[in-house]
Amino acid sequence: MTQATASAARTEAAAHRADARRQFLEASGWGAAIAFPMAGDASTRSYERLSLGGRTAVLMNAPPAAEGAACPPDASPEERRALGYNAMARLAGPNLNAFTAIAGALRSAGLSAPEIYAADAASGFAVIEDLGDDLFARAIPAGADEAELYAVAIDALLALHEAAPAAPSAPSYQMLTYDRIAMEAEVMLVPDWYWPHLKGEAASADVRADYAEAWAGVLAKLPPPSTMVLRDFHAENILWLPKRSGFKRAGVIDFQDGLFGNPAYDLVSLLEDARRDVSPPIAEAMIARYAEGARRFREFDEAAYRRDYAVLGAQRNAKILGIFARLIRRDGKPRYADFFPRVEGHFARDLQHPELAPVARFFRRHFGDRF
Repeated sequence: MTQATASAARTEAAAHRADARRQFLEASGWGAAIAFPMAGDASTRSYERLSLGGRTAVLMNAPPAAEGAACPPDASPEERRALGYNAMARLAGPNLNAFTAIAGALRSAGLSAPEIYAADAASGFAVIEDLGDDLFARAIPAGADEAELYAVAIDALLALHEAAPAAPSAPSYQMLTYDRIAMEAEVMLVPDWYWPHLKGEAASADVRADYAEAWAGVLAKLPPPSTMVLRDFHAENILWLPKRSGFKRAGVIDFQDGLFGNPAYDLVSLLEDARRDVSPPIAEAMIARYAEGARRFREFDEAAYRRDYAVLGAQRNAKILGIFARLIRRDGKPRYADFFPRVEGHFARDLQHPELAPVARFFRRHFGDRF
């Protein structure tokens, strides 16, 4: 395909997408709305704020063909490997039904997830409730009390875990578990991308085998999945809603990749944030706040909880190091290098837990100057 042919194909595809957008908005009653672009996330989705007759809403544009296939519920490990990373890591991929189903489950638990006004999974469009722009990541630098906001976020997680909504399950979407295969696929982003980014060469088969073995025993100690996990619960995905009360003041977005997993995972996502520093005293206070709250509605082993927190912290931070290296090397986004020191710092602290000794040995042997 020539460059001119490729350009023409992109132009035609954009025109088709614009026409599909217009048809969806007309069918949903928002055809006459004025649209304003909004900042997006790191995915293929984009967002616009709609204004019509004094009302606002958000248009989510999630092109169905823009991402790799999601994981079929009954796929074997071999089938997931053949489908690619999305299926291995159990990402939602192009399935808009994941967002709408999880939003419903979260709202049923009392959380401030967006109401879905209209959605068409086939075309990849949805009109959802506008929760504003006051992300925690913006509200705190603007003067909001950091400890108060993080406490509200912890209380929202406690409310979700106490309500224990069932994992959404329907023909159009079924929430899967955060299983070993998904976690292993994520940590393997280190030899896939972080290793060559730092060392300038691919990781050898022996290195990859040693690395996988270091993680195998650690991940095997995690208990079975027990609760809904939002997976990207952090300051750039939580909105401050001060006019609401209690934990409802934390508005949640970007949860379509949620899985059924470990209750400590979203705490790690919140407190070991790749994009902003959470002071150690506040992080420790929030870990303790969750422990105190969880004791009210379930048997709670704090030592096991803190172990899971460290293991999941290391697992998540290994994934992030790989993802950021991939964004730099494959996608030409060098700004993500600025986040490495913070994520490496989180990771190094997680590796201090005795349960992570095999992984710590691997990193100190091969990346000793950084860990």
